[in-house]
Amino acid sequence: MRRALPALALALALALALPAAAGPRRVVSLNLCTDQLAMLLAAPGQIAALSHVARDPRASAMATEARRFPVTHGGAEEVFALAPDLVLAGTYTTRATVGLLRRLGVSVLEVPPPDSVAAARAAILAVGAALGREAAAVSVVADLDRGLAALTAPPGPRPRAAIVAAGGWTGGAATLPGELLARAGLANLAAELGLAAGGYVTLEELVLARPALLVLARPYPGASRAEDLLAHPALRALAAGARTVSPDDADWVCGTPHLLAALAALRAARDAITEAP
Repeated sequence: MRRALPALALALALALALPAAAGPRRVVSLNLCTDQLAMLLAAPGQIAALSHVARDPRASAMATEARRFPVTHGGAEEVFALAPDLVLAGTYTTRATVGLLRRLGVSVLEVPPPDSVAAARAAILAVGAALGREAAAVSVVADLDRGLAALTAPPGPRPRAAIVAAGGWTGGAATLPGELLARAGLANLAAELGLAAGGYVTLEELVLARPALLVLARPYPGASRAEDLLAHPALRALAAGARTVSPDDADWVCGTPHLLAALAALRAARDAITEAP
């Protein structure tokens, strides 16, 4: 609750940053998460293009839906040629493109990556307002809230869990994955290690903590030294004595109702641990 008011204030600020007018007719999204928000909220014919990442099923929870739309690779010339009257962007990606488009007079709404459910709600409402689709946004938020209420664990035992991704990255309480862990009724090892905003956990820390649940990222195809940790014998031995779950990474990267699938997987794993004889 303590983060809901700032997130809602952010939603209002983002919405008020755009001129009050009828919804834009040609919307281009440059970011994975704004891609999905646009597809969830836009009216038919309103989307001119999405980012090329929107079609990647490893990253996007709406890759199939994204195939219906043109895509760009985020270049300013490429985007400007589409004559957008609104560009949706993240706060960390395509910075040069965003700056140039603004200098050319194109309206840009930047949406930060969500670090909480409250921030996810705020982003949905902000994008809905920018698109002139406020009612659709309110409906999406209501569906999200109903799903969260149904999946949030009641008070009771909180087994220790650890999120482990490439390189040992783990999500703390001040991250969206960390909040979902808490809602599922799990105690986050990252909090014990002082990693509120996320960080890296070592194999030694994992072995000593012996979490009841390992939330393991799914490895991407191809070579990655950062992913070697996920196949390390020590981690495999630890996983053999614990329960493991691997939610689809695409479901909880962005603040959309797809995060409910990740929460459902975490809640099912928690219930299996607490109900075991």
